Amino acid sequence: MQKIYPRAEAALEGLLFDGMTIAAGGFGLCGIPERLIDAIQASGVRDLTVASNNAGIDNEGLGKLLRTRQVKKMISSYVGENKEFERQFLAGELEVEFTPQGTLAERMRAGGAGIAGFYTKTGVGTVVAEGKETREFDGETYVLERGIRADLSIVKGWKADEAGNLMFRKTARNFNLPAATGGRICVAEVEEIVPVGSLDPDCIHLPSISVKRMILGAPYDKKIEFRTVRQREAA
Repeated sequence: MQKIYPRAEAALEGLLFDGMTIAAGGFGLCGIPERLIDAIQASGVRDLTVASNNAGIDNEGLGKLLRTRQVKKMISSYVGENKEFERQFLAGELEVEFTPQGTLAERMRAGGAGIAGFYTKTGVGTVVAEGKETREFDGETYVLERGIRADLSIVKGWKADEAGNLMFRKTARNFNLPAATGGRICVAEVEEIVPVGSLDPDCIHLPSISVKRMILGAPYDKKIEFRTVRQREAA
């Protein structure tokens, strides 16, 4: 199977439709599939449900899709750095399903593993558990969380071979692995593609069976969410 596509638009051809659910990897601006997000924005697809740790920041990452009003619902755990997200949510223009970070990662992983739901203690007694089934195990209360099975996964990798075996770089591994397996089809953008056999099998984070399409996304400009500096002390 030919998995390498010349550009993001080609890799997403035939996969996008209004009202779809997308699982997106990344944390803040670390390990986000920038090229694929740009292509989704350019496609004009609308009414999206996006499962992602956060929605980027204003005008960067998934924040671009918020700006163009292409997102109907976010399933997220952290949204504090995006003013447009805040504005749309408070104005009732954006539906938000808040999910604890560990629970969100497990919901994606469960969806990819064919697990319809699981019980967890996280969120019991809070708004997170409102309207959800609870059950007692060994004298403790647990809340039922549903697995996430998205129509499409978009992830950012570091290295991949031509077959689609992927490696993530350090903290950029974050939500990329569970997001990749949580979608029916996974499209990855990577910084480097090498011949099959070049990668140490013990270092593969995501096997090729989970990756259906790939693009070479490099080069990237490193973006920083907050630049914090201090004044130089007088000599």
